[in-house]
Amino acid sequence: MGHPPEVPQTHPLSSPKPPRDRPSEPGEEADVPVSRQIMTSDEVRRALVRIGHEIVEKHGGTDDLALVGIERRGVPLAHRIADVIEANEGVRLPVGSLDITFYRDDLTLVDRQPRLKGTTLPFDPAATTIVVIDDVLYTGRTIRAAMDALVDQGRPAAVRLAVLVDRGHRELPIRADHVGKNVPTSRDEVVHVRIAEVDEVDEVVIERREVPVGVA
Repeated sequence: MGHPPEVPQTHPLSSPKPPRDRPSEPGEEADVPVSRQIMTSDEVRRALVRIGHEIVEKHGGTDDLALVGIERRGVPLAHRIADVIEANEGVRLPVGSLDITFYRDDLTLVDRQPRLKGTTLPFDPAATTIVVIDDVLYTGRTIRAAMDALVDQGRPAAVRLAVLVDRGHRELPIRADHVGKNVPTSRDEVVHVRIAEVDEVDEVVIERREVPVGVA
């Protein structure tokens, strides 16, 4: 009577790990980014339409009203909101751009060789209500820098803030007057706002780094 075939014995600590799709690169991190889309192109469009209506309603019209986008993605967002307002009110609001690079208190952490875009305000800030437009509101430090940059150009009658995404975690007492979407996040997550004029697609994605199963 034959014996059953022997089964190779393996030590519990030497069990093979799941195969990788590719070999590890030198110095490669064990964690990999995991992302999820939280706003589609249509959702971005509808959020900007709503913000445009809210801006006019809060101001009580379009007189002495201007939009200023923070470089980089805040500028195309400001132009899109101006398009929305023009389509509904028949008035084209002036749109400016604000480069806050040298006003940041974390400049050395952002970029050792900052790329300057320049500030353009095609209107007199005095006696004008300015709505500052940005893509993401996080700690509030970017907006504080924007306030400093604006004041250096003149004293506006009022300054309001509109953002596409508010992700929380404020470090300064700053809040937005108009928000496209409030998104609860953790500090180890990154919010990517992608705009077609810059990124060839409209979407908002949250990315988080996680350690794959089986990786020590």
